[in-house]
Amino acid sequence: MKKIKINVFAKIAVLGVLALAGCRQAEAGGPGKPGGPGAPQEAAVFAVNTIAAVQGQIRDYLALSGDIVAGSSVDVYSDVAGKVSRLRVAVGDRVTRNQPVAEVDPSRPGMDYVASVVRAPIAGTITSLPAQLGMTVSQAVPLARIAGGSALEIKLYVAERFISKMARGLPCEITLDAWPGEVFRGSVSEVAPVVDPGSRTMEVRVNVDNQGSRLKAGMFAKVRIITDRKENIVKIPSSAMVQRFGEDYVFTAEQDLEDPSILVARRKLIVPGIIVDGVLEVTQGLRPDEDVIVRGQTLLEDGARINIIDRVSPLSEN
Repeated sequence: MKKIKINVFAKIAVLGVLALAGCRQAEAGGPGKPGGPGAPQEAAVFAVNTIAAVQGQIRDYLALSGDIVAGSSVDVYSDVAGKVSRLRVAVGDRVTRNQPVAEVDPSRPGMDYVASVVRAPIAGTITSLPAQLGMTVSQAVPLARIAGGSALEIKLYVAERFISKMARGLPCEITLDAWPGEVFRGSVSEVAPVVDPGSRTMEVRVNVDNQGSRLKAGMFAKVRIITDRKENIVKIPSSAMVQRFGEDYVFTAEQDLEDPSILVARRKLIVPGIIVDGVLEVTQGLRPDEDVIVRGQTLLEDGARINIIDRVSPLSEN
């Protein structure tokens, strides 16, 4: 009799546990219901940043640096050997042609000679005066250097691998620490016909537009030689491009055709051009004003749902 009662109570306990589990499953959602087994999973939404593709200009350039030198300069020599007995100019003085620059006394012990007057061979500015009073010089030692006119040049040295991009007339942008924030203009005036075998570089000279005579010979300048300029091209940040399995593409943000309230990522194959300072030229595959994803695109697939967190300011059109 006791054994029968125990079995009855065990069955009642088991039924109670099953009933409680069924209630909990009903609360969470049954099979096929939200939260229950077999329920459809909601699509993942990716947070992204976008930028509008723009149509404008892109310029490729070669960045170099060099010293500003006088466009034409002449060294002044004495016709006789002797001691410098008089200096008639100082650095920075303007001189005319045949103006006296110095006097050299060719006298020797026991002999007196008339001092030889050294004259300027050209008109210009005294940029260097190596001669000192009382110094003994020969006909091979320069007494002064004269820069003719106000024209200035920048002497640059281009590495051998960039020689094919060099040509006379290429425009240049010049900046100097002495004039921060200002850009001076110039152009390539001379390209050396040979390459230095020691340094594997080629000398290039750039004319400088020196309005106001603010630039001086001896200053250090940074030069951008514009080697290529393209107009009316589509450009985007180079970081927007994704490269996988030999393909180049970007993702654009577009409305879902079935539900316009939803934004999705669309994969577009592109043909990239040149990259300059993080800006990519797109020759095919993208139109101006398309919303291109620039952050969060590495995990995307075509048709993935997205949420735009920020729209980056478009690139400059120039």
